[in-house]
Amino acid sequence: MANFEKLVEEAKKQQMSLGTAAARQLATTTKSAPQMQGISTRWLLKLLPWVQVSGGVFRLNRRLSYAVGDGRVSFTSTGVRVEVIPQELRELPLLRGFDDVEVLSALADRFVQKEFKAGEVITQAGQEADSICLIAHGKVNKIGAGKYGDQTVLEVLADGDHYSYQVLLESQDYWQFTVKAVTPCTVLILQQSAFEAVLAQSPSLQKHLEDFKALAKKKQDASGQADIELAAGHSGEPVLPGTYVDYETSPREYELSVAQTVLQIHTRVADLFNDPMNQTEEQLRLTVEALKERKEHELINNREFGLLHNADLKQRIHTRSGPPTPDDMDELLATVWKDPSFFLAHPRTIAAFGQECNRRGVYPTSVEVNGRTVVAWRGIPIFPCNKIPISESRTSSILLMRTGAENQGVIGLHQAGIPDEIEPSLSVRFMGINEKAIISYLVSTYFSTAVLIPDALGILENVEIGRT
Repeated sequence: MANFEKLVEEAKKQQMSLGTAAARQLATTTKSAPQMQGISTRWLLKLLPWVQVSGGVFRLNRRLSYAVGDGRVSFTSTGVRVEVIPQELRELPLLRGFDDVEVLSALADRFVQKEFKAGEVITQAGQEADSICLIAHGKVNKIGAGKYGDQTVLEVLADGDHYSYQVLLESQDYWQFTVKAVTPCTVLILQQSAFEAVLAQSPSLQKHLEDFKALAKKKQDASGQADIELAAGHSGEPVLPGTYVDYETSPREYELSVAQTVLQIHTRVADLFNDPMNQTEEQLRLTVEALKERKEHELINNREFGLLHNADLKQRIHTRSGPPTPDDMDELLATVWKDPSFFLAHPRTIAAFGQECNRRGVYPTSVEVNGRTVVAWRGIPIFPCNKIPISESRTSSILLMRTGAENQGVIGLHQAGIPDEIEPSLSVRFMGINEKAIISYLVSTYFSTAVLIPDALGILENVEIGRT
């Protein structure tokens, strides 16, 4: 009986039809096109208005500006010792354009390093104002009295910022504000007496400061541009002011940058293996996608023309507490208040902003752009861009820009109509076949970007993400 049951079980296990493994040998598989993980939405390339640059160079003409600007200073560190780079002192308004390295080194040697803990006061309102302070590391709040006597944060300063260079020019009775450390800070301080000691021994510095003071007395508008004299609200027949609009004599020129590669395909592959997909076309498609990704990366990160490096220093602000809060986004909107077009941020930064909104019970709205629903703040869309870097300390930046030449905003630059063009300013050129039967194609794209006036681009810097 046992043997009979065993035979029945074996009969049931015997294969009674063609197996799937063998059947697949006769079947035609359905194949996907080659996929590529690195392809992103590339919103910046889609949203920037592109201006034709026929000669390969774009000259940006602006009105003459007397504003010397408030640059950021760089430092070197050896262990715990931090020193200011002498040439970097030229980023201070009163030393802009001063080239005497020996005098700059003498000034740099007289800075004294001090450490402050979070919450400590660096300078106190009401005390004697007698020094300039450089923030080498950390974040501080500049606090002053509000309209009704309450204390308010006037400004947030961080790495490379400085305050009170005016103290070096003329004596001031006392500090008008308090500066308090938000995080542990390293500050370099130059006393007014030390500056005057160097000034007394340097005729070249004395002449430079005289020129600086004369420049500061020239008529300027609120933006630091050469003033256009006008009359308004008068009656009768007064003598009207004569005026003219002056231009920069050395305007900046943007030469189109290039991203290129040589695609190589063996003729045997290109000739024989084209069903159901053309091998050459697929190779070119993925190469072009990679080139576009690099193009967007350069538009943001290139040190010559990238947006992160070309925002005016007065248009760069810091978060008040670290993560991106609704208050910080409103502050950023105040830097580009004339017709802002969109925010641009890393997806993780957008998530961090959403978390801060959730904590406050605030819910950002959404808008529809090109058929897609996008998160917005104050009606301005926030687009993701994974090309904005995240530092090792998990900080990033949020960009806000106004776009279009007609709005004096941010524009993209390219040259359409180049030889062998497959898209505007993107070409694929056949380079021939070598002795190893390998076909070569030169794939090139030409591009750049320009910020037409400084208030077209604002950046919220040192945004912390992933904070609990």
